[in-house]
Amino acid sequence: MLFVFHYSLFTFNSINNRAKMKPTPNFFLFFFIFLSSQSILAQQVGSPSGAEVYPISKSTISDQAMVVSPHPISSQVGLDILKQGGNAIDAAIAIQFAIAVVYPRAGNIGGGGLMVLRTKDGKFEALDYREKAPAKAGRDMYLDAQGNVVPRLSIEGHLAAGVPGTVAGMIAAHKKHGKLPFKVLIQPAIDLAKEGYKITQGEVDRLNGNQAAFKKYNAEDNALVKADPWKLGDVLVQPNLAATLERIQKKGKAGFYKGQTADYIVAEMGKGNGLISLQDLKNYDARWRQPVEAIYKNYHIVSMPPPSSGGIIILQLMKIMERFPLAEWGFQSLNTVHLMAEAERRVYADRAQYMGDPDFFQVPQDSLLNDKYLRQRMSNYNPTQATPSKDILAGDFRSISKESFETEHTSVVDAKGNAVAVTTTLNSNFGNKVMVHGAGFLLNNEMDDFSAKAGVPNQFGLVGSEANSIQPNKRMLSAMSPTIVEKDGQLFLVLGAPGGSTIITAVFQVMMNVIEFGMPLDEAIKAGRFHNQWLPDEIWVEKAALTPELRKELELLGHKLREVNYMAVVKAIMRLPNGKLHGAGDPRNPDDDAKGY
Repeated sequence: MLFVFHYSLFTFNSINNRAKMKPTPNFFLFFFIFLSSQSILAQQVGSPSGAEVYPISKSTISDQAMVVSPHPISSQVGLDILKQGGNAIDAAIAIQFAIAVVYPRAGNIGGGGLMVLRTKDGKFEALDYREKAPAKAGRDMYLDAQGNVVPRLSIEGHLAAGVPGTVAGMIAAHKKHGKLPFKVLIQPAIDLAKEGYKITQGEVDRLNGNQAAFKKYNAEDNALVKADPWKLGDVLVQPNLAATLERIQKKGKAGFYKGQTADYIVAEMGKGNGLISLQDLKNYDARWRQPVEAIYKNYHIVSMPPPSSGGIIILQLMKIMERFPLAEWGFQSLNTVHLMAEAERRVYADRAQYMGDPDFFQVPQDSLLNDKYLRQRMSNYNPTQATPSKDILAGDFRSISKESFETEHTSVVDAKGNAVAVTTTLNSNFGNKVMVHGAGFLLNNEMDDFSAKAGVPNQFGLVGSEANSIQPNKRMLSAMSPTIVEKDGQLFLVLGAPGGSTIITAVFQVMMNVIEFGMPLDEAIKAGRFHNQWLPDEIWVEKAALTPELRKELELLGHKLREVNYMAVVKAIMRLPNGKLHGAGDPRNPDDDAKGY
């Protein structure tokens, strides 16, 4: 039995009297907690758990509302918002600002994200606040004089940053769907930045592992740099970030995209040949888009449209699977794994050729989801032999019809039935490693998600074409896949994940684990995963996935296997037959936390 202590993170003053959340001063409630088997597993699978500092629940069931987020503090923030009468959108907004403080490797105001939401009356919407290329960006900006991609130029340093979208996205979401005042939603993040919080072992490891990069790209001291190594339980205080959040609280979008914060960003760009200008910031807008959707048996699947590639690919995979007896074959049987890997190989080839920012490239969305096209796509599928990726090209539908693991996801369902799946990212761990001096936040390295040169892979091994080439003001292609599923017309699943290119297949496999193989949600998430993205020509396999016998059988079919530690980190909520909500985090991230009431 493992025991930890818990203290109340926040209490709310009356919203009618004061729009502010304050940490409860010096009131510590000590009690013993027996960690669930899921929490214990989390410590075995990933880095040491945040449970050493905060109580964490990997799996919980509630009657009315649920939050699953990447950190116990942000989950508590979201839950408190719900208890104060906020809706799921309010909670998601508060969580996004909170993780910008407590989860700096991925949570952000210097990055961007994607949101899919379902209102209580069953209407679906998608919000695109993906980063944009600066106006001065160009197709060949990461190539040398010989036309070769310069290593890491799109990954680290000022030139890797796209125009941030997170703040605009949260304000757009609040303007359309928010219930509580915006100042209430951002106040917890301000308090956390100003007064500090204790860091978990996971953050200790990542902060210490990135000190050299922080010092390389930041001449001035910043809150993430420490003379001595960071230790478990150290308090991280971020006064400059607190001041930036206060400007957003007072002035809304103008508090970030204009005025002092914008000046700080542009000044930072000047230190390292960055391209973001005051005009880029002024011109940034979040976009409401039409979600992509499809029917799988009696399930209605709704996901993010381009510039996400995840939604279309997930729907392609589900429509392909529908024609095969997966439940009869069984979970991770030879037939099941071989089929899934072969289908993944083909749809990722489509991704490379046909997907990009729909404002710049006409994505053939309807054609890619056409049943006749998908049957044609699998026409060369051989159940007894792997198809070499060199023999797989992007599909031709003309005859039919005219990512890092350091992304983060939050799922929320409120008591009224509103549901939100939101994924946000800096791309790599701590983005481009550049802290905006004076403003206290990190910038993204999302420019790496463009195709710097046709056929040349990015940091996740993904290749692209003209559809995802660099152009001024264009949004880069994403693998983020916030997804909501209805069953028989009722809310059923809310899920998504970080994990670079593996986000898509992780979300797909968790859905299949629940729908076809009848797994409880927590087991569906914990189950080992595999991934095929066309190039490189190999199946990535988690250490815990696939038996040695099955691996040998797959190799005999011609598959090349590469073992990896883990892939993607799914956070999900499922409505149970009795109406209760099951929230589950992923043991692959020990800090994932589910809270409900």
